[in-house]
Amino acid sequence: MSGSEQDIYEEHVLDHYEDPYHRGALATATHAHEAKNPLCGDVIHVDLKLSDDGKIEEAWFDGEGCVISQASASMLIEKIEGKTLEEAQAFTAQEMLDLFGPKLTPNRQKCCLLSWRVLQSAVHSPVGDDDDDDNDGAPHFGGPTLGDES
Repeated sequence: MSGSEQDIYEEHVLDHYEDPYHRGALATATHAHEAKNPLCGDVIHVDLKLSDDGKIEEAWFDGEGCVISQASASMLIEKIEGKTLEEAQAFTAQEMLDLFGPKLTPNRQKCCLLSWRVLQSAVHSPVGDDDDDDNDGAPHFGGPTLGDES
């Protein structure tokens, strides 16, 4: 396969972009993380629901950006669901590029690896269970709440 731009948009890539696997928010997430590619503005958010024995029961993503960043996130979420935490952490950047398929330029590799980087952080980022009672289910951004200010 040549590294031309046409190869990037292979059928399976477009399938994941147009009909992504588990795109959206996961209300029952136990772990979550979000990051942005500062070079292009692509954003990926990953929600994970981990079982007590460390298995990824459910994985969801959301975000915005190019075909590569969004399709690779869909591929990764589908791949890691049902895996153990150790298996997800052992999944390498090279395996992510291989999973995506088409050969990418270094700049486009950053698009592909964004979801992989977010996943690696998400497994270490538990959703704050004790904060949920204080803010009635509203998003928590890590700073003081309005109630803390008064």
